[in-house]
Amino acid sequence: MTTETIVMELVVKGGSARSKAILAIQAAREKNFEKASALMEECSKALLSAHEVQTELIQEELNGEGETRMSLIMIHGQDHLMNAMTVQDLAEQMIEMYRIMYKNENRKGDEVL
Repeated sequence: MTTETIVMELVVKGGSARSKAILAIQAAREKNFEKASALMEECSKALLSAHEVQTELIQEELNGEGETRMSLIMIHGQDHLMNAMTVQDLAEQMIEMYRIMYKNENRKGDEVL
């Protein structure tokens, strides 16, 4: 697999994961927690796939089987992956926040946390 192909996988899969996480937050905001959960599952699958590509690169380099050329495009691919992982973490917290908020909203007479 060429460096360019690897980078494109990181960019596409990372971008897809990030988009799924953002859509999951929007679904939670609309009180559609089933859709939010499904989107977060898709996000996780895309990130796992991207992480496997990254891990393969690292293992090859550690085993002396090849040396990945660091380039601006490789850094861009890694940046996409890390950004997607951060958005996933924040999305999980925000979805839970919406669950609590809407649960409390439905309680009559209780204070909102």
